[in-house]
Amino acid sequence: MLTMGDKSRGSETWQWDETLFAGTAAYYVRGRLPYAPNLADVLAETLGLDGQGRLLDIGCGPGTIALLCARLFESVVGLDPDPDMLAEAARLARERDVTNASWVCLRAEEIRPELGQFRAVTFAASFHWMDRPRVAATVRSMLDPNGAAVQIDAPAYRPDEAVTPTDVRHPPPPQDVIVNLRQRYLGPDRRAGQGIRNTSPDNEDGVFRSVGYRPAERVTVPDGRVLTRTIDDLVAGVFSTSSTAPHLFGSRLQAFEADLRAELAAASPTGLFSVRLPDNIVSIWHPRK
Repeated sequence: MLTMGDKSRGSETWQWDETLFAGTAAYYVRGRLPYAPNLADVLAETLGLDGQGRLLDIGCGPGTIALLCARLFESVVGLDPDPDMLAEAARLARERDVTNASWVCLRAEEIRPELGQFRAVTFAASFHWMDRPRVAATVRSMLDPNGAAVQIDAPAYRPDEAVTPTDVRHPPPPQDVIVNLRQRYLGPDRRAGQGIRNTSPDNEDGVFRSVGYRPAERVTVPDGRVLTRTIDDLVAGVFSTSSTAPHLFGSRLQAFEADLRAELAAASPTGLFSVRLPDNIVSIWHPRK
C-alpha cells in the first residue's frame, strides 16, 4: 500500500482502494481531453517501432493509449484494477475493430513476469497512483532488449494556456467555479477513493534511475488545437476524475450535477467553451545495460 502523509498532522493520508475511480469509466472518453493527433506516430519514430513486439499499458483505464498504439505492435495488453474501465476498453476495441488487444484486471503492484516480455510499457497519467519504485523495478525485468518504459502526461486544461479572443468564440471553462463547487459538496480536501490526496508525487526520473534505468529522454508532441467543449463534455470531465467520482456524492449526486450545470450555463450563455489543448510530454526510460 502507498501511504502519503498523515492527516492528523494537518497533511493527508491516502491508501489505494478499489473505489478510487468507481463510476468514472462511463464518463472518461467524453470527459477527458484528447491526446495530440500524431502522438502514436511520434512514439513509433522515437522508439523505432515496426509493428513487432508487445505493448503493456499499465493503468490503462478505458484503453485510450493501448487502442491508440495497437497498430504499432503485434499485440497490446491493457492492465487496470477497475473492471468497469476494462469493460469500456473492450467495448471500444470492438467498436474500433482493434483485434490485437487484451485486458487484465490487476493492480500494477501485482504484475508478475508471467505476463511476458514487452517492447514498451506505458504509463499514461497513471504512474503517480502506484508504488512507483516497486512497479518500475518489476517492469525493468519485463522489457525486451532495447525496450523502454514510457510515461505520457495526460492533456489537462491549464488556465495559463487559455485561448485568446482572436481565435475563439467561447469563454474558457470556469475552473475556479468548478473547484469551489466541489469543495462545497465534498470539503476542502481532494478526495481519492476512501481517503484524501491533495498532492501527487513527482521526480519520476529519480524513481526510474534509482532502480536501474538511464536518465529520461523527453519528447514534446506539439498540439495547440482549440477545442470546443459543451456543458455535457465538462460535466463528463468532472465525473471522470477521482476527486469528483460519482460515488463520492452519495445521495447528493443529482443535486451536485444540477448545480454544476447551472454554474456552467451562467458562465457561457451558449453552453459552449473553448480550450487550447496543451502539448503532450513523453518521458522515456531505457534500462542501464
